[in-house]
Amino acid sequence: MNDEWVLSNGLRVVGERLPYLRSVSVGVWLRVGSMMELPEENGLSHFLEHMVFKGTTKRNTRQIAEEMDAVGGQLNAFTSKDCTCLYAKVIDEDLPLAVDILSDLAIHATMDEGEFAKERGVILEEISMDEDSPEDLVHELLSQAMFGEQSLAMPILGTTTLISHYRREDLLAYRAKHYRPEDTVVALAGNYDPAQVEELVARFFGDWHNPGPRAQVPQASPLTGQIRAKEKDTEQLHLCLGYPGVGFGGDGIYPQAVLNNLLGGAMSSRLFQRIREELGMAYSIYTYPNSYLGCGTFAVDAGVSPKNGRQVLEEIQAQMKKLLDEGISDKEFREAKTQL
Repeated sequence: MNDEWVLSNGLRVVGERLPYLRSVSVGVWLRVGSMMELPEENGLSHFLEHMVFKGTTKRNTRQIAEEMDAVGGQLNAFTSKDCTCLYAKVIDEDLPLAVDILSDLAIHATMDEGEFAKERGVILEEISMDEDSPEDLVHELLSQAMFGEQSLAMPILGTTTLISHYRREDLLAYRAKHYRPEDTVVALAGNYDPAQVEELVARFFGDWHNPGPRAQVPQASPLTGQIRAKEKDTEQLHLCLGYPGVGFGGDGIYPQAVLNNLLGGAMSSRLFQRIREELGMAYSIYTYPNSYLGCGTFAVDAGVSPKNGRQVLEEIQAQMKKLLDEGISDKEFREAKTQL
Protein backbone atom coordinates (compact mmCIF):
# COMPACT_ATOMS: atom_id res chain seq x y z
CA MET A 1 0.00 0.00 0.00
CA ASN A 2 1.65 3.19 -1.19
CA ASP A 3 0.96 6.80 -0.22
CA GLU A 4 2.15 10.03 -1.80
CA TRP A 5 1.28 13.68 -1.40
CA VAL A 6 2.83 17.16 -1.55
CA LEU A 7 2.68 19.90 1.09
CA SER A 8 1.84 23.47 0.10
CA ASN A 9 5.53 24.42 0.49
CA GLY A 10 6.56 21.83 -2.12
CA LEU A 11 7.87 19.11 0.21
CA ARG A 12 6.94 15.62 -1.05
CA VAL A 13 5.94 12.68 1.12
CA VAL A 14 6.08 9.08 -0.08
CA GLY A 15 5.37 5.98 1.95
CA GLU A 16 4.92 2.24 1.74
CA ARG A 17 2.72 0.74 4.43
CA LEU A 18 3.80 -2.66 5.77
CA PRO A 19 1.12 -3.29 8.42
CA TYR A 20 2.55 -6.66 9.48
CA LEU A 21 5.55 -4.84 11.07
CA ARG A 22 5.83 -3.10 14.43
CA SER A 23 8.53 -0.69 13.25
CA VAL A 24 8.78 2.16 10.79
CA SER A 25 11.71 3.83 9.07
CA VAL A 26 11.54 7.47 8.04
CA GLY A 27 14.08 9.47 6.06
CA VAL A 28 14.42 13.12 5.11
CA TRP A 29 16.09 13.15 1.69
CA LEU A 30 17.56 16.48 0.57
CA ARG A 31 18.73 17.14 -2.99
CA VAL A 32 22.19 18.27 -1.97
CA GLY A 33 25.49 16.42 -2.28
CA SER A 34 28.99 17.00 -3.58
CA MET A 35 27.62 17.01 -7.15
CA MET A 36 25.85 20.31 -6.38
CA GLU A 37 28.96 22.01 -4.92
CA LEU A 38 31.11 24.62 -6.56
CA PRO A 39 34.88 23.95 -6.34
CA GLU A 40 35.18 26.45 -3.49
CA GLU A 41 32.29 24.69 -1.67
CA ASN A 42 33.63 21.14 -1.85
CA GLY A 43 32.90 19.20 1.33
CA LEU A 44 30.20 21.55 2.63
CA SER A 45 27.34 19.08 2.01
CA HIS A 46 29.05 16.48 4.19
CA PHE A 47 30.18 19.05 6.79
CA LEU A 48 26.59 20.28 7.07
CA GLU A 49 25.29 16.73 7.54
CA HIS A 50 27.66 16.36 10.52
CA MET A 51 26.69 19.72 12.01
CA VAL A 52 22.92 19.20 12.09
CA PHE A 53 23.49 16.68 14.92
CA LYS A 54 25.41 19.25 16.99
CA GLY A 55 22.44 21.07 18.44
CA THR A 56 19.20 22.76 17.37
CA THR A 57 17.01 25.51 18.75
CA LYS A 58 15.13 22.82 20.73
CA ARG A 59 17.80 20.23 21.62
CA ASN A 60 21.50 20.08 22.38
CA THR A 61 23.75 17.33 21.05
CA ARG A 62 23.25 15.10 24.08
CA GLN A 63 19.47 15.47 24.04
CA ILE A 64 19.30 14.46 20.37
CA ALA A 65 21.11 11.22 21.17
CA GLU A 66 19.35 10.51 24.47
CA GLU A 67 15.80 11.02 23.19
CA MET A 68 16.27 8.49 20.41
CA ASP A 69 18.21 6.02 22.56
CA ALA A 70 15.51 6.20 25.26
CA VAL A 71 12.99 4.56 22.90
CA GLY A 72 15.48 2.11 21.38
CA GLY A 73 15.46 3.92 18.06
CA GLN A 74 18.22 4.37 15.49
CA LEU A 75 19.21 7.79 14.18
CA ASN A 76 21.84 8.46 11.53
CA ALA A 77 22.65 10.23 8.27
CA PHE A 78 24.80 10.04 5.15
CA THR A 79 25.95 12.26 2.30
CA SER A 80 26.42 11.04 -1.25
CA LYS A 81 27.29 12.65 -4.57
CA ASP A 82 23.70 13.73 -5.19
CA CYS A 83 21.80 13.72 -1.89
CA THR A 84 21.89 14.02 1.88
CA CYS A 85 19.70 11.73 3.98
CA LEU A 86 18.76 12.05 7.66
CA TYR A 87 16.94 8.94 8.84
CA ALA A 88 15.48 7.14 11.85
CA LYS A 89 14.04 3.72 12.61
CA VAL A 90 11.67 3.33 15.56
CA ILE A 91 8.83 1.23 16.94
CA ASP A 92 5.64 2.42 15.19
CA GLU A 93 4.30 4.15 18.33
CA ASP A 94 7.39 6.38 18.44
CA LEU A 95 7.00 7.74 14.89
CA PRO A 96 5.93 11.22 16.20
CA LEU A 97 9.27 11.53 18.04
CA ALA A 98 11.22 10.46 14.93
CA VAL A 99 9.50 13.02 12.69
CA ASP A 100 9.96 15.71 15.35
CA ILE A 101 13.71 15.07 15.70
CA LEU A 102 14.36 14.74 11.95
CA SER A 103 12.56 18.01 11.21
CA ASP A 104 14.56 19.64 14.00
CA LEU A 105 17.82 18.52 12.42
CA ALA A 106 16.85 19.53 8.88
CA ILE A 107 15.37 22.93 9.70
CA HIS A 108 16.51 24.17 13.13
CA ALA A 109 20.19 23.24 13.51
CA THR A 110 22.09 26.14 15.12
CA MET A 111 25.62 25.45 13.81
CA ASP A 112 27.17 26.25 17.20
CA GLU A 113 30.62 27.85 16.80
CA GLY A 114 32.27 25.63 19.41
CA GLU A 115 30.81 22.46 17.92
CA PHE A 116 31.84 23.68 14.46
CA ALA A 117 35.50 23.80 15.49
CA LYS A 118 35.36 20.31 17.03
CA GLU A 119 33.58 18.76 14.05
CA ARG A 120 36.13 20.23 11.67
CA GLY A 121 38.72 18.06 13.44
CA VAL A 122 36.51 14.97 13.13
CA ILE A 123 36.13 15.47 9.36
CA LEU A 124 39.87 16.05 8.90
CA GLU A 125 40.44 12.72 10.65
CA GLU A 126 37.89 11.12 8.32
CA ILE A 127 39.78 12.46 5.29
CA SER A 128 43.07 11.12 6.69
CA MET A 129 41.44 7.73 7.24
CA ASP A 130 40.38 7.58 3.59
CA GLU A 131 43.90 8.53 2.51
CA ASP A 132 45.16 5.55 4.50
CA SER A 133 42.72 3.21 2.75
CA PRO A 134 43.87 2.44 -0.82
CA GLU A 135 40.68 0.50 -1.58
CA ASP A 136 38.72 3.72 -0.90
CA LEU A 137 41.22 6.09 -2.44
CA VAL A 138 41.20 4.28 -5.79
CA HIS A 139 37.50 5.11 -6.24
CA GLU A 140 38.24 8.81 -5.70
CA LEU A 141 40.93 8.60 -8.36
CA LEU A 142 38.45 6.92 -10.69
CA SER A 143 35.97 9.77 -10.15
CA GLN A 144 38.69 12.28 -11.03
CA ALA A 145 39.58 10.34 -14.17
CA MET A 146 35.96 9.95 -15.25
CA PHE A 147 34.75 13.51 -14.58
CA GLY A 148 37.82 15.75 -14.81
CA GLU A 149 36.81 19.33 -13.93
CA GLN A 150 33.13 18.42 -13.36
CA SER A 151 31.66 18.50 -9.87
CA LEU A 152 31.19 14.71 -9.77
CA ALA A 153 34.98 14.41 -9.68
CA MET A 154 35.17 16.09 -6.28
CA PRO A 155 35.38 13.99 -3.09
CA ILE A 156 32.30 13.93 -0.88
CA LEU A 157 34.43 14.67 2.22
CA GLY A 158 36.16 17.67 0.61
CA THR A 159 39.87 18.35 0.90
CA THR A 160 42.03 19.04 3.94
CA THR A 161 42.80 22.56 2.67
CA LEU A 162 39.17 23.54 2.16
CA ILE A 163 37.83 21.99 5.37
CA SER A 164 40.58 23.71 7.35
CA HIS A 165 39.54 27.15 6.06
CA TYR A 166 35.74 26.99 6.16
CA ARG A 167 33.94 29.24 8.62
CA ARG A 168 30.56 28.83 10.28
CA GLU A 169 29.20 31.49 7.91
CA ASP A 170 30.08 29.30 4.93
CA LEU A 171 27.89 26.51 6.30
CA LEU A 172 24.99 28.87 6.98
CA ALA A 173 25.17 30.29 3.45
CA TYR A 174 25.36 26.83 1.92
CA ARG A 175 22.36 25.61 3.92
CA ALA A 176 20.35 28.66 2.85
CA LYS A 177 21.21 27.85 -0.75
CA HIS A 178 20.34 24.15 -0.75
CA TYR A 179 18.11 23.10 2.16
CA ARG A 180 14.68 23.75 0.64
CA PRO A 181 11.28 22.07 1.11
CA GLU A 182 10.70 21.77 -2.66
CA ASP A 183 13.99 19.84 -2.91
CA THR A 184 13.12 17.50 -0.03
CA VAL A 185 11.33 14.16 0.20
CA VAL A 186 10.12 12.59 3.44
CA ALA A 187 9.99 8.83 2.84
CA LEU A 188 8.50 6.19 5.14
CA ALA A 189 8.36 2.40 5.12
CA GLY A 190 6.77 0.23 7.77
CA ASN A 191 3.70 0.28 9.96
CA TYR A 192 2.18 3.75 10.04
CA ASP A 193 -1.21 5.43 9.85
CA PRO A 194 -1.41 7.72 6.77
CA ALA A 195 -3.67 10.23 8.53
CA GLN A 196 -1.23 10.49 11.44
CA VAL A 197 1.73 10.91 9.08
CA GLU A 198 -0.06 13.62 7.13
CA GLU A 199 -0.70 15.52 10.36
CA LEU A 200 2.84 15.02 11.67
CA VAL A 201 4.60 16.11 8.48
CA ALA A 202 2.32 19.15 8.15
CA ARG A 203 2.96 20.11 11.78
CA PHE A 204 6.76 19.74 11.74
CA PHE A 205 7.58 20.62 8.10
CA GLY A 206 4.60 22.70 6.91
CA ASP A 207 5.95 26.09 8.01
CA TRP A 208 9.36 25.53 6.41
CA HIS A 209 10.05 28.01 3.61
CA ASN A 210 13.15 29.14 1.74
CA PRO A 211 12.54 32.21 -0.43
CA GLY A 212 15.99 32.22 -2.05
CA PRO A 213 16.70 31.11 -5.64
CA ARG A 214 16.75 27.39 -6.29
CA ALA A 215 20.15 25.87 -7.12
CA GLN A 216 20.39 24.03 -10.43
CA VAL A 217 21.74 20.49 -10.79
CA PRO A 218 24.86 20.67 -12.99
CA GLN A 219 24.95 18.60 -16.15
CA ALA A 220 27.67 15.96 -16.14
CA SER A 221 29.06 13.48 -18.63
CA PRO A 222 31.64 10.71 -17.97
CA LEU A 223 34.96 10.87 -19.77
CA THR A 224 36.86 7.92 -21.21
CA GLY A 225 40.52 7.31 -21.99
CA GLN A 226 41.69 9.10 -18.83
CA ILE A 227 44.20 7.68 -16.34
CA ARG A 228 44.91 8.59 -12.72
CA ALA A 229 47.42 6.85 -10.45
CA LYS A 230 48.80 7.32 -6.94
CA GLU A 231 51.76 5.44 -5.52
CA LYS A 232 51.52 4.28 -1.91
CA ASP A 233 53.63 1.88 0.14
CA THR A 234 51.14 -0.98 0.35
CA GLU A 235 51.16 -4.73 -0.29
CA GLN A 236 48.34 -4.63 -2.83
CA LEU A 237 47.71 -2.85 -6.11
CA HIS A 238 44.15 -1.58 -6.48
CA LEU A 239 42.83 -1.21 -10.02
CA CYS A 240 39.62 0.49 -11.17
CA LEU A 241 38.29 0.72 -14.71
CA GLY A 242 35.38 3.04 -15.44
CA TYR A 243 32.87 3.05 -18.28
CA PRO A 244 29.80 5.20 -19.04
CA GLY A 245 26.68 3.83 -17.34
CA VAL A 246 22.98 4.61 -17.00
CA GLY A 247 21.76 7.78 -15.32
CA PHE A 248 19.29 7.80 -12.43
CA GLY A 249 15.80 6.95 -13.67
CA GLY A 250 17.06 5.84 -17.09
CA ASP A 251 15.39 2.98 -18.97
CA GLY A 252 18.56 0.90 -18.77
CA ILE A 253 18.80 0.80 -14.96
CA TYR A 254 17.47 -2.75 -14.60
CA PRO A 255 19.24 -4.28 -17.62
CA GLN A 256 22.45 -2.73 -16.25
CA ALA A 257 21.76 -4.35 -12.87
CA VAL A 258 21.40 -7.76 -14.51
CA LEU A 259 24.60 -7.20 -16.50
CA ASN A 260 26.40 -6.19 -13.30
CA ASN A 261 25.40 -9.42 -11.60
CA LEU A 262 26.58 -11.71 -14.37
CA LEU A 263 29.79 -9.81 -15.10
CA GLY A 264 31.16 -9.07 -11.64
CA GLY A 265 28.42 -8.65 -9.04
CA ALA A 266 28.39 -12.14 -7.57
CA MET A 267 30.60 -15.15 -6.80
CA SER A 268 29.30 -16.92 -9.92
CA SER A 269 30.06 -13.91 -12.15
CA ARG A 270 32.43 -14.10 -15.10
CA LEU A 271 35.18 -11.91 -13.64
CA PHE A 272 35.12 -13.56 -10.21
CA GLN A 273 35.22 -17.07 -11.65
CA ARG A 274 37.92 -16.31 -14.22
CA ILE A 275 40.29 -14.04 -12.27
CA ARG A 276 39.90 -15.31 -8.71
CA GLU A 277 38.78 -18.92 -9.02
CA GLU A 278 40.55 -20.04 -12.23
CA LEU A 279 43.66 -17.85 -12.20
CA GLY A 280 43.94 -17.12 -8.46
CA MET A 281 45.22 -13.62 -9.23
CA ALA A 282 42.91 -11.45 -7.09
CA TYR A 283 41.29 -11.73 -3.69
CA SER A 284 38.76 -9.01 -4.55
CA ILE A 285 37.28 -8.55 -8.04
CA TYR A 286 33.86 -7.03 -8.66
CA THR A 287 31.84 -4.59 -10.75
CA TYR A 288 29.44 -1.88 -9.63
CA PRO A 289 27.18 0.71 -11.28
CA ASN A 290 26.65 4.27 -10.05
CA SER A 291 23.68 6.32 -11.22
CA TYR A 292 23.51 10.09 -10.86
CA LEU A 293 21.12 12.78 -12.04
CA GLY A 294 21.67 12.89 -15.78
CA CYS A 295 24.50 10.37 -16.11
CA GLY A 296 25.94 7.15 -14.76
CA THR A 297 29.10 5.04 -14.57
CA PHE A 298 29.95 1.35 -14.54
CA ALA A 299 33.18 0.27 -12.85
CA VAL A 300 35.41 -2.77 -12.36
CA ASP A 301 37.51 -3.02 -9.18
CA ALA A 302 40.31 -5.46 -8.43
CA GLY A 303 42.77 -5.84 -5.54
CA VAL A 304 45.84 -7.73 -6.75
CA SER A 305 49.49 -8.37 -6.08
CA PRO A 306 51.56 -5.78 -8.00
CA LYS A 307 53.27 -8.52 -10.01
CA ASN A 308 49.87 -9.66 -11.31
CA GLY A 309 48.57 -6.19 -12.13
CA ARG A 310 49.25 -6.18 -15.87
CA GLN A 311 47.88 -9.69 -16.42
CA VAL A 312 44.71 -8.98 -14.42
CA LEU A 313 44.16 -5.77 -16.37
CA GLU A 314 44.57 -7.64 -19.65
CA GLU A 315 42.20 -10.37 -18.48
CA ILE A 316 39.54 -7.82 -17.50
CA GLN A 317 39.80 -6.25 -20.94
CA ALA A 318 39.62 -9.69 -22.57
CA GLN A 319 36.45 -10.47 -20.64
CA MET A 320 34.93 -7.16 -21.72
CA LYS A 321 35.78 -7.89 -25.36
CA LYS A 322 34.27 -11.36 -25.06
CA LEU A 323 31.09 -9.86 -23.65
CA LEU A 324 30.83 -7.40 -26.55
CA ASP A 325 31.72 -9.94 -29.24
CA GLU A 326 29.75 -12.95 -28.02
CA GLY A 327 27.03 -11.50 -25.79
CA ILE A 328 25.49 -13.62 -23.04
CA SER A 329 23.68 -16.94 -22.98
CA ASP A 330 20.03 -17.42 -22.07
CA LYS A 331 21.14 -19.43 -19.03
CA GLU A 332 23.40 -16.62 -17.75
CA PHE A 333 20.65 -14.09 -18.28
CA ARG A 334 18.01 -16.12 -16.46
CA GLU A 335 20.29 -16.91 -13.52
CA ALA A 336 21.50 -13.31 -13.13
CA LYS A 337 17.94 -12.02 -13.28
CA THR A 338 16.68 -14.59 -10.76
CA GLN A 339 19.55 -13.81 -8.40
CA LEU A 340 18.86 -10.09 -8.65
